[in-house]
Amino acid sequence: MITGIGSCLPAHSLDNDEVIRTGALDTTDEWIRTRTGITRRRRVTPGTATGDLATAAGRAAMTSAGLRPDLVLLATTTPDRPCPATAPAVAHRLGLGEVPAFDLAAVCSGFLYGLVTATALLRAGVCRTPLVIGADTYSAIIDPHDRDTAALFGDGAAAVVLTPGPADAPGSVLHAALGSDGSGEELITVPGGGSRHPARLPQPLREPHSFRMRGREVYAHAVRRMTGSARTVLDLAGWPAGTVEAFVAHQANQRILDSVADRLGIGDRNRFGNIDRLGNTAAASIPLVMADPEVHAAVRPGARTLLTAFGGGLTWGSIALTWPTAVPHRLPVEQPPATDT
Repeated sequence: MITGIGSCLPAHSLDNDEVIRTGALDTTDEWIRTRTGITRRRRVTPGTATGDLATAAGRAAMTSAGLRPDLVLLATTTPDRPCPATAPAVAHRLGLGEVPAFDLAAVCSGFLYGLVTATALLRAGVCRTPLVIGADTYSAIIDPHDRDTAALFGDGAAAVVLTPGPADAPGSVLHAALGSDGSGEELITVPGGGSRHPARLPQPLREPHSFRMRGREVYAHAVRRMTGSARTVLDLAGWPAGTVEAFVAHQANQRILDSVADRLGIGDRNRFGNIDRLGNTAAASIPLVMADPEVHAAVRPGARTLLTAFGGGLTWGSIALTWPTAVPHRLPVEQPPATDT
């Protein structure tokens, strides 16, 4: 069950007009707001990476839980380096010694995949207090001149600490449904930089190494996949949709969120999000909503909670859990210690 929640957000906040000016985008503040629901987003400053956000969020979750994690799982699409994984460095910076630590790549579904994985490892006896972090700095891979993606994404990180506990306790992870469809791998992608199209320098880097998304097709897939997996989880839990007290979906696009909730029959007062002020924070988006002080104050501990997400891969998933009692904690970006050069 979830016994600690923490988060980290960059200090720099950009409104739509600033994003438009920076990228010379052929769009308007009104178009972005009405089509996506986004008015602002946070972005890291040069020199700050995913590991810095992840470390601060992880430390905040540890403070919230009052526990020392014995495993670190980092869900991200924007690791500090292609190799090695970022999670071991985060674990080291958190002072956790030689605990197992690894990255998980499921794009915007990553936190849910990570939460299911950590829960399974806990139940298998591999760990007792796993730390699951969702962290992304999409500003590192976004083309600021790409009208389809430049205004959508923000940077951030959030984390949870899990411990064993009874199924009826607040924070219990009860049921999950995950899925993928690799036939849609080209819909959300960074084409260059992997083993199939490795980086070769010198070359124009921005084009092949920038994030690309076919928004219209993604919209249709996201609504269908999130709705379907959510219904599966509700059936597994035996929860009528009308009994869900907190619905938290991946913060991709407000129209997607509304469409999924409408199809499931979840009322407006039970829908929670932060896309208007944080944008799409990828793997961090769901835990950032859970770590939001206003959301925490609005949802009672033990409330029936439905999480659902969709991301590149294609990947998707949903989880039924009870809302945790853990009080969220937030820390500023944690820069790595200086090293001699």
